[in-house]
Amino acid sequence: METKFKRTAMCGSLRANDIGNEVVLNGWVAKERNLGALIFIDLRDATGISQVVVRKEETPDLYELAEDIRGEFVIAVRGIVSERESKNPNMDTGDIEILATEIKVLDKAKTTPIYVKDDDNVSETMRLKYRYLDLRKQSMQKNLRLRAKTAKVIRDFLYENDFVEVETPFLTNPTPEGARDYLVPSRVNEQKFYALPQSPQQLKQMLMVGGVDRYYQIVKCFRDEDLRANRQPEFTQVDIEMSFVDMEDVIEVNEKLVQRVFKEIKGIDLEIPFKRMSYEEAMDLYGVDKPDLRFGFELKDIAYAFRETSFGVFKSAIDEGKVIKAINIGEYESEYSRKKIDKLTDFVKDYGAKGLIWIKFHDGEMSSSISKFLNENEVEEVKKIFGIDKNGLVFIVADEADIANASLGNLRVKIAKDMDLIDNENYNILWITDFPMFEYSEEEKRYTAKHHPFTKPVQEDIEFMSTEPERCKAMAYDLVINGDEIGGGSIRINNSELQNKVFEALKLTDDEIEKKFGYFIEALSYGTPPHGGIAYGFDRLIMLLAGTDNIKDVIAFPKTQSATCLLTGAPSPVGKEQLEELHIELRNNG
Repeated sequence: METKFKRTAMCGSLRANDIGNEVVLNGWVAKERNLGALIFIDLRDATGISQVVVRKEETPDLYELAEDIRGEFVIAVRGIVSERESKNPNMDTGDIEILATEIKVLDKAKTTPIYVKDDDNVSETMRLKYRYLDLRKQSMQKNLRLRAKTAKVIRDFLYENDFVEVETPFLTNPTPEGARDYLVPSRVNEQKFYALPQSPQQLKQMLMVGGVDRYYQIVKCFRDEDLRANRQPEFTQVDIEMSFVDMEDVIEVNEKLVQRVFKEIKGIDLEIPFKRMSYEEAMDLYGVDKPDLRFGFELKDIAYAFRETSFGVFKSAIDEGKVIKAINIGEYESEYSRKKIDKLTDFVKDYGAKGLIWIKFHDGEMSSSISKFLNENEVEEVKKIFGIDKNGLVFIVADEADIANASLGNLRVKIAKDMDLIDNENYNILWITDFPMFEYSEEEKRYTAKHHPFTKPVQEDIEFMSTEPERCKAMAYDLVINGDEIGGGSIRINNSELQNKVFEALKLTDDEIEKKFGYFIEALSYGTPPHGGIAYGFDRLIMLLAGTDNIKDVIAFPKTQSATCLLTGAPSPVGKEQLEELHIELRNNG
């Protein structure tokens, strides 16, 4: 590239104090406008846009060249920074423009299949297929820079606090007691497979056994599971582990880390310590273990109001030990017609509820989907429980506790979003603690680990692990921000005998324990420090900081909901020769 067209400034960096300076800008043509005597070119690079002006009267040869320039041409512009006649307060560079003296076309561009602008409303399929064009958008450039800056803030903080960055391998053993692994066949070890790590869990504990003391890593992890807006098959995790600590030590360091991130990235001073809530309280009041506390609509158990009911659904629920739980959306009752309520009924069915019962109060008048089954005392009890005077709308689910909680817990969020009741500039942060150690899997007909099997149980519950696993609590903690689990961790087991007991409580045989965890159990037998840590979903954190609800907006090259890459075509078939090298034969289903 010619020296005279070497870039001297970035398009988004120029301001009024640069007026009079000669600059060279390189970038893409975002827009061109020919006004006859003038041609305006909006020149874009990773930092922003500057307006370039070519005057026909002053530079006729340059004007002729500029007439052929089109959108997404890559050009170099030499010119003088000048005061803009019609200033644009919506642009960072809106006070200036570049009076061009020379232009060089570095590369021409075909008409692009998508517009390179933030408000193009193009489908996500097209955005992902032409991701290299989508990345040129200012919003995407901003998100990538936000991601990079946040990673630096985290690294700087952890380095200042004596953490050592250690890389762990991607080719590991398959992980039992977790999500489905991505498997990698071994060419040199016939009929054997590596697994891509779901998390460096065992390896980071090995680092503690190895005396590293404080470890961290910003690392790729992989899970072969169904996807949604905030989940990808490959994701980035901020992994942290500390030796000779208890839960309070881990929480204290991580509160300071989160405080630093919000201060440097958002300019927000968070107060610490953060609020804490037990798992039991979160489920009881909000129906989920990652509650959003920026609005009300708390769940309440209203079974007492119907203790003498003749309504079959409620009577059966009480007799069968189920729950009758409800939320009240209060003054917003007038926004919900019968048609809208029917849509909410369909919504809760996705969470296992058989239906959604409602009782509406408007100016003191009551109507309900079960009016003929209600008596005056029951109605008054419901009003008393929720503090209803004249207006309210109570949604009720009578079912197993987990179904009622999930249904109403997600319903309260949906209603708050639909009614635009959530202040997105408000960050509500809390720790969820006192998790169950185990949860029962109907599919496997046994108890499984709530977090993972390396989590340390509360000391006083250890004796009940094999006889009453449902009553055991874990030394685990999740960090929840605005209804999203941003991080989760625990104090780990640092004793081989206790680790064996947990595996036995999970109904693993001695042979299974040895085969799957033998090396880990042995490592714990050589002197292991008390240790614990946390892992943050880095993509989710960036999504939160960027103010988007789609994780694809903060990942350079994300996958679709079906785990495919529309840009590269992955996954794709491989040739017979390569399959033979890997000792793999495909089954012909045709």
